[in-house]
Amino acid sequence: MSEPSGEAAEGPPPEDAKLITLARSARARIGAAEGAAVRDETGRTYVAATVDLSSLRLSAVQAVVAAAVSSGSTTLEAVAVVGNLEELRDEDRAVLADVSVTTVLIADPAGVRRSAPAKP
Repeated sequence: MSEPSGEAAEGPPPEDAKLITLARSARARIGAAEGAAVRDETGRTYVAATVDLSSLRLSAVQAVVAAAVSSGSTTLEAVAVVGNLEELRDEDRAVLADVSVTTVLIADPAGVRRSAPAKP
């Protein structure tokens, strides 16, 4: 896990703050357990929330990676996950490794980061 770089007082860089905001809005829009947003190698962003149907269950991370990959993205630079989680689940780490994510941001439902950016 990377060390904080004095960014706590200043807040996250604007591109990371945007991901957290998008993930929060995806979660809130449908009242999901989690929301996630990713930024791909060209700067495009994608959002998704937890999918909990009787025939399909996806974490927000799995859903957002599926949305990005199905739109043609091959490498994702960063992901933000918002919800009541302290760290990523193993299955989410595996999905992020498949698309070479280098930055993971985890925030609570209010958008407050739980930790410094980490690698999956």
